[in-house]
Amino acid sequence: MEAVLEKYIPKAAVPLCLELIKKNGVHLKIVNQRVTRHGDYRQMPDGSHQITVNAGSNPYRFLITLVHEIAHLVAFKTYSRRIKPHGKEWKRTFTSLMLPFINTQVFPSELLPLLALHFKNPKASSDTDARLALALGAYDPPSDDKFIFEIPPGGVFRIYNGKIFKRGNRRVKRYECVELATGRMYLFSPNAKVEPIS
Repeated sequence: MEAVLEKYIPKAAVPLCLELIKKNGVHLKIVNQRVTRHGDYRQMPDGSHQITVNAGSNPYRFLITLVHEIAHLVAFKTYSRRIKPHGKEWKRTFTSLMLPFINTQVFPSELLPLLALHFKNPKASSDTDARLALALGAYDPPSDDKFIFEIPPGGVFRIYNGKIFKRGNRRVKRYECVELATGRMYLFSPNAKVEPIS
């Protein structure tokens, strides 16, 4: 397991991750990239605990996702399954599990202030924290994809499932975008990654 983890997370984070995995009886499954989620946790019918994480090449996002999912398991074991999946108990658990990782041996120094802010009140996904998502994106492999906010008003783009949209105006935090095939309006997070179409 140590050799596997070394491929996906910063080397300095491996011992503590191994300890969390062993202590909580986690079966870690690394899968091909899924667009709709970075990872998930589920208790299997036999009572075992399976955590699935996307095999991305961004070690910092992988680490945050892995600890996020372990926090679900620990929070459910500690407080019962009746808690909200991303409620205050999970937030408290996630923050306490992440704190030992938030240092310059694990993360680049430019990410540390953003992580400190994020973990004052962690969101259900690091993608919903626009500043942290953008900063983590700098460690993704090169791509022609752009964030929605980088698409000019009236610009056309394609999303992961092939649907094509035209970007409209910003409405508070999200952007109104019209699906060209149906004329239906959708709201997009400003840091959603899309493929621009010229």
